[in-house]
Amino acid sequence: MSLRSLSAVVVALALAGCGPIDTMKEGFAHSQAISAELEKSLGVKSSVGFNWTNGSLASVNVTFEGIPSNLTLSEIAAKSKQVVSTEFKQTPTKLVVAFAIGP
Repeated sequence: MSLRSLSAVVVALALAGCGPIDTMKEGFAHSQAISAELEKSLGVKSSVGFNWTNGSLASVNVTFEGIPSNLTLSEIAAKSKQVVSTEFKQTPTKLVVAFAIGP
C-alpha cells in the first residue's frame, strides 16, 4: 500500500466520525422517508433534496414526478410541509415544491 493510499484511508476514517458526515447520512435517510410518505399519501413519486446551514435546515426541495390528481396546489404544499417538518423535526427556512412534467 502506498503512502498516498494509506493517507487517504486515514483521512476517510477520520471523517467517518465527524458530525457533518453523520448529519448528511441522517438527512438522506430523512429524505427517503419523506419521499415514501408523500408517495403513499399523494400517490406520486418524489425526490427530496435538502440543505443544512450551521446546523439549521435552510431549504428542502420536493420534486414530484407529475402532478398529484384531485388535489389543489395548496393541499400538496401543506402536506409536503407537514411531512418535511415531522421527519426533520424542524421547519425549513424555505420549502420548494416542484413538478417534473414529461414532454
